[in-house]
Amino acid sequence: MVSDRRIFIGDVHGHYDGLLQLLETIAPGKADQVYFVGDLIDRGPKSADVIQFVREQGYFCVLGNHEQLLLEAFPESDRVSQYALQAWLQSGGQNTVASYTDPELLLENITWLRTLPTHLDLGDVWLVHAGLHPRLPIHAQTAQEYCWIREEFHGSLKPYFADKVIITGHTITFTLPGVAPGELARGRGWLDIDTGAYHPKSGWLTALDYTHQQVYQFNVFNKRSRTLPFAEAVVNVEPAQITRRRQLLHL
Repeated sequence: MVSDRRIFIGDVHGHYDGLLQLLETIAPGKADQVYFVGDLIDRGPKSADVIQFVREQGYFCVLGNHEQLLLEAFPESDRVSQYALQAWLQSGGQNTVASYTDPELLLENITWLRTLPTHLDLGDVWLVHAGLHPRLPIHAQTAQEYCWIREEFHGSLKPYFADKVIITGHTITFTLPGVAPGELARGRGWLDIDTGAYHPKSGWLTALDYTHQQVYQFNVFNKRSRTLPFAEAVVNVEPAQITRRRQLLHL
């Protein structure tokens, strides 16, 4: 068993069984550090189990936009925002609610979700759910950028950090130009590992052993596992492709 690894796992979206299958292949040891890019919940069938598992294992996780939607729906332990609740339920939250048989456990997990950081600076890696705004300094970035940004970040002409790779989820990789389902996407200083576990066009849940540049994947639909060298799994995305796509979308 390979030890002392940093392992980054893409958006799980409630696919607990797939996550267990993926981790069985990876077999993380006590010396390994496991990080999640957020969006543990919603859309898939077992969000409650995913949260409990990540909590119990003591794995690291940053806040995703789906966790943020849930927290906005429950701004206080004894208060619900009806408007935010409807927004969350319509974004996949109904599946999360259905995964809980104990309302108290949901409230307990919400308390834990409030402790999640928006980002983690790991030295050579900056872990964040969605990205950063390329024209804002760090002190001006907010949860809106960290959890929601897409095209401005992916279309940046130069890396945000000179000495760090930004690892994200949030944007399913095959929605980026030239990237096929299951492939990772790499741009100017960033790497996207959300391969769309919940999406019927993909089904791939991805983990990246950053230390040894190895990609592990499990498909939640056809139950296939595969392990690839990072160089074979990643596609480079040029900023011009992102800019062109944005222009076409706004025609």
